[in-house]
Amino acid sequence: MDSRGPFSVHVVVRSIMPKARALIDGASLGPDALKAAGQAFDEAWAEIARHISNDPTQIEATRMLLANAVLSVADDSSREVAVLKQAALDVMARNCSSISLKQKTNAP
Repeated sequence: MDSRGPFSVHVVVRSIMPKARALIDGASLGPDALKAAGQAFDEAWAEIARHISNDPTQIEATRMLLANAVLSVADDSSREVAVLKQAALDVMARNCSSISLKQKTNAP
């Protein structure tokens, strides 16, 4: 354990996480599209977070990539959270080959 104690990483992670969400929340979208984009971001992050290391720098970078992916597929008519989420994950999968982001299937 380092001199900062066992909770230092969690404090750092919590302090960087709002940056990506702030990017979404500050987007030039109408209120309904903004709400859908925010929810799509949160749901997509919940799905991929377990694939990301505990390194705060990688967490921040991946969350920013995800925020930009959501914004790249959202427009003022966006309302379908599941569609936005999947489109953003598809963008991430195409652009971030080092991170496995494809949804798992239960194929026999």
